[in-house]
Amino acid sequence: MTGFSGNTFFCMCLAILVVSGCQQMPSGRYSQSQDSAPKHVAKVPETLDAVPKYEAYRSFNHRPYEVLGKRYTPMRTGKGYEATGYASWYGQKFHGHLTSNGETYNMFAMSAAHKTLPLPSFVRVTNLENNKQAIVRVNDRGPFHDNRIIDLSYAAAVKLGYHSKGTAKVKLEVIHFDEDNNVTVGSSPTVSYDEYLGIAVASNAIEDMDSSVDFEETIASTTTNNSPAVNTTIPQNTNERNHGTFIQVAALSNAEKAKSISHVLSALYQLPAHLPSSNNVYKLQLGPVEDEKTLEDVLRQLKQNGYPNAYAVKQPH
Repeated sequence: MTGFSGNTFFCMCLAILVVSGCQQMPSGRYSQSQDSAPKHVAKVPETLDAVPKYEAYRSFNHRPYEVLGKRYTPMRTGKGYEATGYASWYGQKFHGHLTSNGETYNMFAMSAAHKTLPLPSFVRVTNLENNKQAIVRVNDRGPFHDNRIIDLSYAAAVKLGYHSKGTAKVKLEVIHFDEDNNVTVGSSPTVSYDEYLGIAVASNAIEDMDSSVDFEETIASTTTNNSPAVNTTIPQNTNERNHGTFIQVAALSNAEKAKSISHVLSALYQLPAHLPSSNNVYKLQLGPVEDEKTLEDVLRQLKQNGYPNAYAVKQPH
């Protein structure tokens, strides 16, 4: 980060840790003092597993840190890690804010927080009460409670079937990729990537997949499409969309940048994104929004999270 010393950046990281997604203490950074499920869900949350792959650990996340008077020392590697304990989940309060890894927390993505695993890490989580499984990408720190070992996103809790209650007993297994694509799942022996794919396919009932679709293409599309479907075509007029109320977030001259941002915002706010254009200016819009309360909530969150000029647009009937 240009212009920051190592000590300054470390202090910033510690500040993020203290207020990251697993604390219940009120903070001026958040609009809620207590966490909750989503205030609105446009549809059932996407619950596609995170797709494990090799990602280099971020070195600044290896440093010891202290929260609530307790000191934590992150692991240098997650390879071979297994654990059993209780999982909690976090949602609306932290949605759209930064994680300890410097990313944006999305309660509808398959992510998680862990006190000491290297960031980022991929973990297979099994709910021992119903045997449901989810694969999550750990990009945050927490939960800072002695009786909990992982804090899952709202979507992951939905997939594991415990979003209607606070915790569930789970088993954690890190899915570790090295730079040569050798894979180690929990304490199991290390296997090649091809062997891992064979295991993963069998466990996910490949017979349910369309036999006309190439499996490698399926893996690739899952990697890039963990968010709700976004209308990435660029219609030339608003008659190509549904009528109703939309939120205009921004106007951009770069089509690719507009598409990229539209994917992120559609996933964050669970609303379809549209890019009507005029004179090479692309208007990034979300909607249609069904009710006034949802409209107010989304507008407020957008303005808090870097889009102060967002406003409602009524489309003619």
